[in-house]
Amino acid sequence: MGLTEWAYSLSESMLSEPLPRRWAHSLGVAGRARSLSPILGGDAELLEAAAVLHDVGYSPSIATTGFHPLDGARFLRDQEGADERVVRLVAHHSCALLEAEERGLRRELETEFELERPELVDALIVADMTTTPTGEHTTPAARLDEIVQRYGPDTIVGRFIQRAAPEIYAANERVEGRMAAAGAQPM
Repeated sequence: MGLTEWAYSLSESMLSEPLPRRWAHSLGVAGRARSLSPILGGDAELLEAAAVLHDVGYSPSIATTGFHPLDGARFLRDQEGADERVVRLVAHHSCALLEAEERGLRRELETEFELERPELVDALIVADMTTTPTGEHTTPAARLDEIVQRYGPDTIVGRFIQRAAPEIYAANERVEGRMAAAGAQPM
């Protein structure tokens, strides 16, 4: 079984029944990641696998800290023996260090999981932050607004995502620039 096939199967088994909306979002993020393949080279499969697994930490069967990037990465590393680079991308997806800081978990996240290559981190941010909760394409601005509205501006997630907004927009610009330079279709 290949990396992406394994990742889809695992993500579906963890999310589709208990969290169908999260599963739909994960499928959408994986599709967005696949659309970025012109700038990913040999890492296209790796990014798609990380994209479909990025929210596996929400699964009630493994959620322990309540911080899904950390729970998901620990599960993938400790119980699944997943590819180290996939684990790192899941651990640090979408500016997770800033949310970890809000939750008092930044040191744990930084200590346990190294950052992946910046180009891949950017691509996963874009894939996640241009996908709605139900898996459709959206803009980073609309996605950020939706997150703040859903969680509230004064919650942990609301505060974190507002702090992360400049980096999310910057990642989107960098990825759009790389796509244009590669002569790829606009996002």
